[in-house]
Amino acid sequence: MSRKLAAEFFGTLWLVLGGCGSAVLAAAFPEVGIGLLGVSLAFGLTVLTMAFAIGHISGCHLNPAVTCGLVAAGRFKASEALPYIVAQVVGGAVGAFLVYTIASGQPGFDLAVKGLAANGFGDASPGKFSLVSGFVTEVVMTFFFLVVILGATSARAPAGFAPIAIGLCLTLIHLISIPVTNTSVNPARSTGPALVVGGMALQQLWLFWVAPIIGGVAGGLLHRWLSTEEAADARDLATALDEAASAKPEALAPMPARQPR
Repeated sequence: MSRKLAAEFFGTLWLVLGGCGSAVLAAAFPEVGIGLLGVSLAFGLTVLTMAFAIGHISGCHLNPAVTCGLVAAGRFKASEALPYIVAQVVGGAVGAFLVYTIASGQPGFDLAVKGLAANGFGDASPGKFSLVSGFVTEVVMTFFFLVVILGATSARAPAGFAPIAIGLCLTLIHLISIPVTNTSVNPARSTGPALVVGGMALQQLWLFWVAPIIGGVAGGLLHRWLSTEEAADARDLATALDEAASAKPEALAPMPARQPR
């Protein structure tokens, strides 16, 4: 279990460092800034790279909403959810402090002005979108994120391609929703910058726990319903294999001895 938690810690740290770091350090860099498209791609690449790096160790959740969605889908033990979430939140916080440490080394850096890619609604929204818009966006985006994650990692999906599908899905989600909430779909990603920035980011943090978890659980429940037939087929196959393994082989009749010539 300790290895799984360490993987979730470092994976979530990388997500915040790579995603929020690209937004703070490179998005508007003079003349060669990567812009909204670059930041969206950066978040997708953090998940894609970590899925290949630690997916075989912890499953590469990196997100409390994903963990809750996997529990709702019956794909993860509820007893392990809380330790995973704690590791993710701590990793996200360390990642945010690393971004701040790097960014604050620039002359004239003002955290109150430049922020730390924190999430928000109303005056804290990049496009000044309302609370309702932010809530709906986060629920819907997280819902579809879980649908893609669970579908891409199902037994019938093409093997080896899940990290690519998941990474591209997160990129698409950011392309849609950065103007609305700066895109969370991940309570751990939101908590790290909010702890560093404080103020309104911390006051509005509740939305970026409630909405993504609702969306994640809803996505998990939908996948569980959609994959009922697949689960039944898997159980039937397992039963058939068990029966075949436990069946006693038929005794072969002894061959008659060959008469000497």
